Amino acid sequence: MKKHFALAACLMLLTTLTGCGKQAENSDVSGPNNNQNNSKDSVIIVMGVTSEPEAGFDPAYGWGAGEHVHEPLIQSTLTVTTNDLQIAYDLATDISVSDDGLLWTVKIREDVFFTDGEKLTAEDVAFTYNTVKEESSVNDFTMLDRAEATDDYTVEFHMAKPYSIWPYTMAIVGIVPSHAYGPDYGLNPIGSGRYMLKQWDKGQQVILEANPDYYGDKILMKKVTIVFMEEEAAFAAVKAGQVDLAYTAASYSDQTVEGYELLRVESVDNRGFNLPAIPSGEGIGNDVTSDIAVRKAINIGIDRQRMIDNVLNGYGTPAYSVCDKMPWFNADTMVEYDFEQAVTLLEEAGWIAGEDGIRSKDGLKAKINLLYPANDSVRQALAAEAANQMKELGIAVTMEGVGWDVAYDRAQSEPMIWGWGAHTPMEFYNIYHTMPETGLAEYSPYSNEASDSYMDQALACGKLEESYGLWQKAQWDGNTGTAEDVPWVWLVNIDHLYWVKENLQVAQQKIHPHGHGWSIVNNVDQWSFEQ
Repeated sequence: MKKHFALAACLMLLTTLTGCGKQAENSDVSGPNNNQNNSKDSVIIVMGVTSEPEAGFDPAYGWGAGEHVHEPLIQSTLTVTTNDLQIAYDLATDISVSDDGLLWTVKIREDVFFTDGEKLTAEDVAFTYNTVKEESSVNDFTMLDRAEATDDYTVEFHMAKPYSIWPYTMAIVGIVPSHAYGPDYGLNPIGSGRYMLKQWDKGQQVILEANPDYYGDKILMKKVTIVFMEEEAAFAAVKAGQVDLAYTAASYSDQTVEGYELLRVESVDNRGFNLPAIPSGEGIGNDVTSDIAVRKAINIGIDRQRMIDNVLNGYGTPAYSVCDKMPWFNADTMVEYDFEQAVTLLEEAGWIAGEDGIRSKDGLKAKINLLYPANDSVRQALAAEAANQMKELGIAVTMEGVGWDVAYDRAQSEPMIWGWGAHTPMEFYNIYHTMPETGLAEYSPYSNEASDSYMDQALACGKLEESYGLWQKAQWDGNTGTAEDVPWVWLVNIDHLYWVKENLQVAQQKIHPHGHGWSIVNNVDQWSFEQ
């Protein structure tokens, strides 16, 4: 009965979005009324309801550069990331940085216009970055002092501190027009990117149309309609043949739908849990996980592939770091599953199994409480699998679902299942680098002076490519590093799954970051339907 209701709700929603009345006249979405999209240059995509940008399409409030990073589509960016996560140019034609890393100079194209006909100049670039720095509620721009246009096509970024990975930031900040920016910009964005916002029906859909004056490669997909649905409704829309592509979860992966194929995209959308690395005291720390033998034993004593098979139906890859598969990832930090060695580590450290099978040391039981976000069924299932595997090691694990209002504080003393992953080394920095105020990392108590030093050197490095080696040394330099200390145990990178119509050719995807949403349409302009 529940599935029938979901299908009916889906059909009602799609009819509402494209049916009679004023809305239908404005949207002109071909397809759902006839249960298929017959256009060769128009695509209908389903994303989750959390993918809808609450604050609209404004880079200062998370569009493109928020928690779930993606290309902003409506706006141009100075740089872009390639399929192998290297840096390439979009608006920029040349980028240079001073020896001290405090001045970035960027030359931009001279042939770019906003969709209102006004030319895009360096003044718009400077205005955008200064606005994001002052107004953004979701992005950290403390590394930037100010942006300044020195002529129509040159912008200077004066940095408050060296920041070698600035090109990765430039890849996600969409440029807005200084002459047409105001409080309602997010609702009526003007940009110079591949697409224009044609219509936004909040809570329902977004319609994008190709920018006819776009300066870049020819746009193949002229119209993109994005409908926001919960997982079950999205699957019902697929079964009804209403959409061309829809996100889905591993729990649906054993299904088959006539006319559709399952697309698997690799990600650095990882799941793992922190292990507080200091003894308990003053509301932080944990006496069990502060023992490095316990942390190392858990790290090699969890069978990640078993977890992928049991929880993700095989759709995932083992995770060893928050930066797996990125150019700055140190492959030497990968570990092999070794249950016997994990047991040996515990026993040699004095953790001896009792009659109940639970280990103890000096009267302290090997018991931990593993937190997970209460509204996330996948993280709950991963927590359950982790608990089962740790029990085999002699570590008793209880589980508790919590809200984000208390999760950050409680994770200072209890392990918590988290999700991370971004196309920038700052993801690694933000998790592991100590904060000046406390001398400990932000999300879980931990500190390593050598790793901090490598990270600081990486940011101060003169050349981006040279910084990669320093990020890798922060993970493991042959003697020490975050991988050696194991303040986090990384479990899996979740594959992003989509139902795709058989005749739709989705362009090659770069590894997706955290967030099963807008990343899939980074290159939607190059999608096509088979003739």
